Amino acid sequence: MAAWLARAAEARDAGDLAEAMALYAEAAARWPTEPEPHHHLAGIHRRRDRLDLAEAEYRKTLTLAPGADATARILGTLLLSQGRFAEGFALFEARHQLPAMAKPALPFPEWRGEPLLGKRLLIWPEQGFGDQIQFARFAPVLQAQGAEVTLVCAPALHRLFDGALGVRTLAAAGAIDFPDPDYWVMAGSLAARLGVTPETIPAEPYLRALDPAPPLGEGFKIGLMTRGNPAHDNDVHRSLSPTDAQRLRALPARIVELDPAASGARDFADTAAIVGGLDLVISVDTAVAHLAGAMGRPTWVLLPAIETDWRWLRDRADSPWYPAMRLYRQQPGEGWGPAIARLTADLARLL
Repeated sequence: MAAWLARAAEARDAGDLAEAMALYAEAAARWPTEPEPHHHLAGIHRRRDRLDLAEAEYRKTLTLAPGADATARILGTLLLSQGRFAEGFALFEARHQLPAMAKPALPFPEWRGEPLLGKRLLIWPEQGFGDQIQFARFAPVLQAQGAEVTLVCAPALHRLFDGALGVRTLAAAGAIDFPDPDYWVMAGSLAARLGVTPETIPAEPYLRALDPAPPLGEGFKIGLMTRGNPAHDNDVHRSLSPTDAQRLRALPARIVELDPAASGARDFADTAAIVGGLDLVISVDTAVAHLAGAMGRPTWVLLPAIETDWRWLRDRADSPWYPAMRLYRQQPGEGWGPAIARLTADLARLL
């Protein structure tokens, strides 16, 4: 079977999805009790935008291998992308079985949704800056339920969160000291514990600039973020090429670069100050998009066709997480040109 799957993987990586799908399907028929062909076949269906078939193959994988945590996590994100939050978030918990996403060994009960009036709750950070910004919205919600909330976050987010969220925040750097909590919870599990649906996401702005905007010049000011962290699994698809990035820099407005290497921002509080002085933010799928969205600033986000992140849902140009956001989706088989053209046309109408 290994040699057969290797041939299928070679075809998939070469972009021949039809051949890869045929080989994986043949492997599933030849070895009907093996889960791996079904897992990979599901991935091909996802790439071909057949989510119904992908879901069926992922479920078949889990039937054959109930402990397949990677499959459960991916199925969870597939359901989340369709707005099926209840089962999607439940399956997404399988991420913690992966070594890179393991839970900390804290000697306190994990919060599962128990009443919080008069309780101390510790929120533990996970994943990237954008994830932490997205889920930070729930800290004030939990405090409003009567909890004494302590939010641990990445050092680059600490000054912003500490000044804007209204809860105790601690930077996750070295040894940190916090009051013994009654409960603790992972930040990415808060939506599940609160039973959030796309219709009930607390979407009002919850972050703000702590400092005045630096001088940004006259005219309509657009903040630009054209690349994400190169270490991200999907960065090759989500970041713009230098040519596509230059097309955005040529827009008829005052362009303000939001990459800290260009802006000089020391942390997200500095970037928030810049964003606060802008008329519009245009970004690929990075933490800057989450920051601008969380501040309620007009934000246009370019999304890749391949491995679009679950949080942007599907087939819609808006986001229930950030009401001031507009999404420009790359279509399968396209480069960035058509999406940038649609964005440019909308900007012309706006101006």
